[in-house]
Amino acid sequence: MIESALHNLPFGPAGIVICILLLTFLLGFVLDWIEITLIILPLVAPVIHALGFDLVWFTVLFAVCLQTSFLTPPVGFALFYCKGVAPKSIGVKTLYKGVMPFILLQVTVLAIIFIWPDIVTWLPTQAYGGQ
Repeated sequence: MIESALHNLPFGPAGIVICILLLTFLLGFVLDWIEITLIILPLVAPVIHALGFDLVWFTVLFAVCLQTSFLTPPVGFALFYCKGVAPKSIGVKTLYKGVMPFILLQVTVLAIIFIWPDIVTWLPTQAYGGQ
C-alpha cells in the first residue's frame, strides 16, 4: 500500500526521495531515531530500491536528515541534551539561535549528498568492489 502510494505521487523519483526525507524530518520533531528508523526504513527501502537508487546513499541521506531534525525547533531533542549540560544562565532560546549555523551546514551537506551520490558511495564501492 505504501509503495503504491509513493509511486502514485506526482513527482519523479527524486521528488519521491525528497518527500520521504521531508516526512522523516517532520517525524524527527516528535519521535526518537530508533522508532523512525525501525518504522520508516523498512517501509521505504523497497521503493527506493525499485526506483534505482543506491540504498547506502539513501541511508546516509536518511541519517543526515534525522540528525538535522533533532537540532531544529519546536522539539529539538539534541537541544534539550545541550540544555542539560549548559550553564543555567543559557536559555533554550539562546540554544535555538546557536544551532542555526549548524542546521544550515547540515542542510547544505544534505543537498551535496543528494546531488553527488558518489561522495557517499565511492568508499563502499572501493572496499567491496561494487557489490
